[in-house]
Amino acid sequence: MSRRLFFLVLLGTGLFACKPNPEGSATRSRTPEVHVAGAMKDVMWKGELAGKIRLDTIAHRQGLYGLGPKSYLQGELLILDGQCFVSRVETDSTMAVEETFRVAAPFFVYGNVEAWEAIDLPAHIQNIGDLERYLEERTRDKTRPFAFKLSGRIREADIHIQNLPEGATVSSPAEAHQGQVAYTLGRETVDILGFFSTEHQGIFTHHDTYLHMHLISRDRTQMGHLDRVRFERMRLYLPKGKG
Repeated sequence: MSRRLFFLVLLGTGLFACKPNPEGSATRSRTPEVHVAGAMKDVMWKGELAGKIRLDTIAHRQGLYGLGPKSYLQGELLILDGQCFVSRVETDSTMAVEETFRVAAPFFVYGNVEAWEAIDLPAHIQNIGDLERYLEERTRDKTRPFAFKLSGRIREADIHIQNLPEGATVSSPAEAHQGQVAYTLGRETVDILGFFSTEHQGIFTHHDTYLHMHLISRDRTQMGHLDRVRFERMRLYLPKGKG
């Protein structure tokens, strides 16, 4: 082999070996698709309070999960494995929780999950900030956004229910929270549904978080948007992906 031919072969071999993988060096497993109707920022800043999606139009209710506020910000919505719960304020200390799909939402995030990976939540994961960091690290091999759920015991939690006065208009987050009522739970067995995304702030998460979560008590008498929590003994469920 001539010296020139030797170097051409060597160069070709090097180029072939360094050719990048079009799928990336760490291909993520695909989680079940997440759908979004409307946007939080359009509700908060543009006052688009009417329903963008009627929940009774969502097909494939088996394994269906979703959350968002009720139209005109007069309640909270949660779909948990095909069951749709609606909470509304009764007084500053009481609420009503009804099971029905005959509601609409000005923004809503949802998806179908048929298989979950169960994980004991580590004891050092104590609050929402801890959970957000844990999910960010734990799911680097999964596509985002994705649904997740938690089941088990909490030490305490604060939830709220939107309760915008009839006929009120909204042009800022402060106005959107008019009438909102907060509730505190003590030691309780609960289920929590959440959606995680690093790309949907202002769409279905607030601008300062990657999480949106709703909590419902195991007896289904208390449900709302989760603002603060102290976990006790929880099991985390992540969607099983493909690939």
